Amino acid sequence: MLRDRCRSRLPESLQELAGSVEGDMALPIHIVWSGRTSYSLDRPKPRMTLYRTVLAEGLSEDLVALLHDRPLTEQWPALRRLISPYIREVWEDAFPELLRTASADTAAA
Repeated sequence: MLRDRCRSRLPESLQELAGSVEGDMALPIHIVWSGRTSYSLDRPKPRMTLYRTVLAEGLSEDLVALLHDRPLTEQWPALRRLISPYIREVWEDAFPELLRTASADTAAA
């Protein structure tokens, strides 16, 4: 059921992810209902936390509006270890380029 919910929120392609890549971003209350709501996209750790939160809690329109394909792809090798296995599997099944990025990062290490 969780995989189906996650799959139903996916964009058609990673290129549809057109969120900001710099500055500060505040997440809407339906994504983050307590704690920190604003994140700096200019800093890797806050950006990673924002992406992890949006991947787990965002609706399909949130994914497109708040995430961007370049940072997602660049940080996927680290991000994939921080998200739920079902989210990781659904995204990597739909977008094999993420898995290639993660494999290339592992090979370089």
